Amino acid sequence: MLSPALKRYAWLSIAAALATIILKGLAWWLTGSVGLLSDAIESFVNLAGALMALWMLTLATTPADDRHAHGHGKAEYFSSAFEGFLIVLAAFSIGYTAIDRLMNPQPLEAVGIGLLISVVASVINFATARILMAVGRQHNSITLEADAHHLMTDVWTSAGVIAGVGLVWLTGWLWLDPVIALLVAANIIWTGWQLMQRSAAGLMDVSLPAESIERIEAVLAKYRAQGLDFHALRTRQAGSRAFVSLHVLVPGQWTVQRGHDWCERIEADIYTAQPHVHVTTHLEPIEDPVSMVDQGLDRPQ
Repeated sequence: MLSPALKRYAWLSIAAALATIILKGLAWWLTGSVGLLSDAIESFVNLAGALMALWMLTLATTPADDRHAHGHGKAEYFSSAFEGFLIVLAAFSIGYTAIDRLMNPQPLEAVGIGLLISVVASVINFATARILMAVGRQHNSITLEADAHHLMTDVWTSAGVIAGVGLVWLTGWLWLDPVIALLVAANIIWTGWQLMQRSAAGLMDVSLPAESIERIEAVLAKYRAQGLDFHALRTRQAGSRAFVSLHVLVPGQWTVQRGHDWCERIEADIYTAQPHVHVTTHLEPIEDPVSMVDQGLDRPQ
């Protein structure tokens, strides 16, 4: 289960978003650059995403109850889906503004100080993204990882904007400023689409990644060598927690206690190989043909 302490990292993201909104907004106000405006708009998306992340992390850490026996971990997917939607929305807003500026070019002002301020904002985002990514991977939190990916995308788009606006300043090519903004819009649409795809996969109970399945199968192979067998292996990811279920086939003459002891060892070994999983086993006699008819999700009647 997610630690309630993770919420302080959502607060860190909120603080970083507020700081960068002020800095990038100031950079745009000083220069009049639509490229820097697009960068500032994305920071508003960062703030909305961080606020949503805080709400969903709070919900995800709520203990399981009678109505939610598997916990509330899937709440994290709503956060990443919402942030992806906001990113796409911001991209269209940036695109509209950029096209208008492309048709009506305007000179830039105070570019030097504006770019310096934007660099400071990007450093704040970079440091915050590195912290969120490390914590998100450590605790298997899709919310913090999504926030970190978004901030890192913001860093790279900011770098492109800064370089482009600097080039406009040096060359006087005013058309380059809105073109940069359009490229930023295209880039963040791709980021938002990826976030929404990942969220949809989680809400649809996507299986664990192939490398995780391979680790589980490696554990089962050791027990197959000892005469046991398995089928109906199913996995699903639900936020920070994964669920694994399988049928364990043992010799029919074994006592319930002996079969149970082996299942406990199997479950412990799977957890060691793949942390953050909840393992459920179903014991069946290996010689009974009936044991083989319930491998599918829907058991034949």
